[in-house]
Amino acid sequence: MSMVTVEPVHGRRAITSFIRLPYAIYGNDPNWVAPLERERRAFLDPHRNPFFEVGTAELFVARRGGRVVGRIAAVVDTRYTARHPGCGFFGLFECVDDHDVAEALFTTVADRLRGRGLTDMLGPVNFTTHHECGLLVEGFDRPPAVLMPYNPPYYPALLEHHGFTKAKDLWSWLLPRSADGEPPAFLCRIADQAREREGVTVRPVDPVRSSADFLRVREVFNDAWSENWGSVPMTDKEAGHFVRELGPALRPELMLVAEVRGDPAAFLLCLPDVNQALRAARGRLTTFGLPVGALRLTLASRRIDRIRATACGIRRKYRLLGLDALLYTGAYRAAHRLGYGEIESSWTLEDNHRINKAHRLLGASRIRTHRIYRRGIRTSGGAS
Repeated sequence: MSMVTVEPVHGRRAITSFIRLPYAIYGNDPNWVAPLERERRAFLDPHRNPFFEVGTAELFVARRGGRVVGRIAAVVDTRYTARHPGCGFFGLFECVDDHDVAEALFTTVADRLRGRGLTDMLGPVNFTTHHECGLLVEGFDRPPAVLMPYNPPYYPALLEHHGFTKAKDLWSWLLPRSADGEPPAFLCRIADQAREREGVTVRPVDPVRSSADFLRVREVFNDAWSENWGSVPMTDKEAGHFVRELGPALRPELMLVAEVRGDPAAFLLCLPDVNQALRAARGRLTTFGLPVGALRLTLASRRIDRIRATACGIRRKYRLLGLDALLYTGAYRAAHRLGYGEIESSWTLEDNHRINKAHRLLGASRIRTHRIYRRGIRTSGGAS
C-alpha cells in the first residue's frame, strides 16, 4: 500500500479538491446534503469570511497514490484561546475509513497547533461554535437540519482509535406539534404572564432594517451566551455576514425579539430547513453554464416543511421573566401559519440542565447527538 502524504492547500485547484472530497466519501448516502460549492469557496476565502479577522485556518489534504483521501483544517480562534488558553481546533474533517490517513491528518494539525504554543486540540469545529461543530455519534437515520453537520457512522471510532475522548455532547430535539398549531397550555400561561409585565413586547425582526436588528440580537447573544461552554463573542461583521449569506432563506416571522421598555432583552432565531432544498441542487447552481441546480433549488424550496430553532438567548438581567416562553409560543404559532409541520431545536449542551428540562416538559424527543472531541498535543508523539 502506498504511503500517505499530507500537503497544505494553496490555489484554486487545490481548494477545489478540498471542497469536492466529500462526494467520494459519501457516495450515494441518502442523508448527506451536498453544500453549495460557491458557498464553500466563500467560506474558505479569507477576504470574504469575517472569521479570518479574529482567527486563522490552515487547510490540508491527505493523498495516497496521488488520490485525495482526507482533509482537515488547523484552526485557531483568538477569542477562544483567550478564554481557554492552550486550546486550538481541528475542523472540516473528512476521511476514508483508514487509520493511517486519519492519523496523518491529526498529526499534521497537532504539529501546527503545537507550533503556536497550544497544548490541546478540540473538534471538529468549523471554524467556531457559530458554525457547524461536533461529530455526529447518534441519529444517523435522518438528514441533517440546516447548519448542522453530518458524517459517516465510522467517524467516531476513527477518532477514538487515535486518542480522542469526549469533551462535550450537543443534543438535538424534535418538538411535538398539535393539529391546531397551539403550544402546550402551560407554556401559553407562562407566556401570557410575561406579556402582562410592564414594558415587555415581542416582535418579529423588521425586514427593512434586518441588519440593524441583527446587531441588536448580536448584543443579546453575546451577553446571554457569555457563560456557555465553547462560546465566543460574535463580531458585528460576523452577524452581518450571517444575514447576507442566509438572506433569501430568512423569514422575519420566525426571528423574534423581546424587548423590555425598548431594551433588547431576548431573541429566538428559527430557520426554514433549506437543506431540504439543497439536496435537490446537488452542490451546484449551474451545470455547463445552465442554471440546472438553481432551478431545482427554487422548485424544492416550495416544499420545505420543517424549521430549525437555531438559537435562543436571554440577557442575564432579564432572566426569569418568562421571555423564553413568550418567544417559543410566538414561533410555534408562526410556524403553523406558514405551513411548517416540524420543528427541530438544535443544539443544546448536554449539561445545560435548565434548557434540556424545558425541552422535556414540552414533550420533545432527542433525535441526534453531536460530540466535540479533545486530544492533548503536549508531546512530540501527538497525544498527552
